[in-house]
Amino acid sequence: MLGMIAASTALFASIGWASGIVMAQMPAKALGAFEFTRIQLIFCAALMAALSSLLGLWPSIDWHHWPAFLVSSLGGILLGNLAMIECLRQGGPRLTELILCLKAPVVAGFAYIWIGETIGPVDLLGGVIILAGLVIAIRFGSQAEREDGVAGKRLFGVVILGLLAATLQGVGFLAVKPALTAGAEPVALTAIRLLGAAAVISLVGICPSRAVRAQTETSPYLLFRTILPGVIGYGISSSLLLYAFANTQAGVAAVLGSLSPLCVLPILWVTKGRRPSLEAIAGTIVAIIGTAVIVLY
Repeated sequence: MLGMIAASTALFASIGWASGIVMAQMPAKALGAFEFTRIQLIFCAALMAALSSLLGLWPSIDWHHWPAFLVSSLGGILLGNLAMIECLRQGGPRLTELILCLKAPVVAGFAYIWIGETIGPVDLLGGVIILAGLVIAIRFGSQAEREDGVAGKRLFGVVILGLLAATLQGVGFLAVKPALTAGAEPVALTAIRLLGAAAVISLVGICPSRAVRAQTETSPYLLFRTILPGVIGYGISSSLLLYAFANTQAGVAAVLGSLSPLCVLPILWVTKGRRPSLEAIAGTIVAIIGTAVIVLY
């Protein structure tokens, strides 16, 4: 029963990230990767810290795990999300999410190397089926990206940014798994990760360099459009996936938390009228079958 709940939270995390990344494209392009990330991190860190205080969750944190918190905060959140936002600005939401699905094999590999965690045969089968569905969607989804003008050297750069983001984010989540299994509350752990990243990016933001300045003036509407996907992604989806990491194998949680590329398809259809191809639909069906294998068996 606990495993099914953990699987469900990872699935809801995928839906949340898919929704957030579609909403984030416009403000990310307007503000630039650094300013967009800075606003999100500061607001969401304050929100999650306040929530952890109100709910009395801080005592669940064992501070002996501080090196893992540092790796997760600076690598997984700050650097990983800067790379992801720049990938989003250059490549669009669908291509970004498709590349980020590679977090699953990255996490499974590092989980085996670092903590000796192996995936059972049924879960492995389900994970392979899910990844096959994602590959089908990726292989036959290139036309949509060409319509967005992503090609050639620019596409290569987008892929590199996406791979960097996937690796950093995957390692960031895996690094705090020992703290989660020791009893840390996911919401409090999310607050710690965000507070560390927000502190660093605020210090960097003091620099007079143009690279850390907003590319346009921030209006109340733009601020709202920036904060909303941050709350969905950093606050809700990250906490849900951390819960999944605490209660099931890291590889399984990562696979189920990587379904956002498929969740993006119906969202883009509704919001932008971009109907998914038959191949993308077929890939989605295959991934659903793989998810059913993991959840039901």
